[in-house]
Amino acid sequence: MPVVLYGCETWSPTLREERRLRVFEKRVPRRISGPKRDEVTGKWRKLHTEELNDLYSSPSTFRVIKSRRMRLAGHVARMRESRGVYSVLVRKPEEKRPLGRPRHRWKDNIKICLQGMGCGGMDWIELAQNRDSWRALVNAVMNLLVL
Repeated sequence: MPVVLYGCETWSPTLREERRLRVFEKRVPRRISGPKRDEVTGKWRKLHTEELNDLYSSPSTFRVIKSRRMRLAGHVARMRESRGVYSVLVRKPEEKRPLGRPRHRWKDNIKICLQGMGCGGMDWIELAQNRDSWRALVNAVMNLLVL
């Protein structure tokens, strides 16, 4: 998992990438555990998803990605305005955008995560200034059920 999640704090995954990660998340434990011999019929079969979840109780990849992204967002929001990372996050681009739907940005993912928590109308930069409440919010994101 560390190899797969390297740098996930800065990702802005597309639907295709999300689907690929979900497939990977199911495939690896199934491949590690291998086939299982059915006690009744004596035939070999693949483990079902519920059986895999009982064997490997690791958190969902997307819960980990969201919580790491939120943790990094808290660090960036508490930085001084003179820091380069903060200015890239907050400033608006000066040039015209290309035609079509705007790309999904990193801070859009933060807003979507907050909407899922019921904090959608709040300014997340101000919310992140209080470390204890932001840490509680990050932990709540980690404990959410992601389907």
